Amino acid sequence: MTFLWTTIQVADLDRSLAFYHDLLGLPLQERFQGTGREIAMLGTAEGTKLELICGGNPPPVPPAPGLSLGLGPENMAQQLERLRQAGYSIPAPVSPNPSLRFYFIPDPDGYIVQLVEQLG
Repeated sequence: MTFLWTTIQVADLDRSLAFYHDLLGLPLQERFQGTGREIAMLGTAEGTKLELICGGNPPPVPPAPGLSLGLGPENMAQQLERLRQAGYSIPAPVSPNPSLRFYFIPDPDGYIVQLVEQLG
């Protein structure tokens, strides 16, 4: 079995792409029109994807309690600075053990993105 993608409903696809693609740097693999929906697939060609769907059913409110999307930036300091410059508040990190640090950032629809930093 292969884990292929995670799908989230978004209110505005361009706004979500500005966050996930432009700000966080996830590669945009494909963007297309579905039946009454617009869909974008993000991620590397060989990796697990994030599917954004806009249209059809509105996003849940609050969106998916308990769900977070874990992403590993190549350079955490640069990533956090890009988020700050874009107006995002950066909370204190959470360290479940000495080798990991997490920053929990809400996306434009309120989904929680967990930026993961490997330490040491």
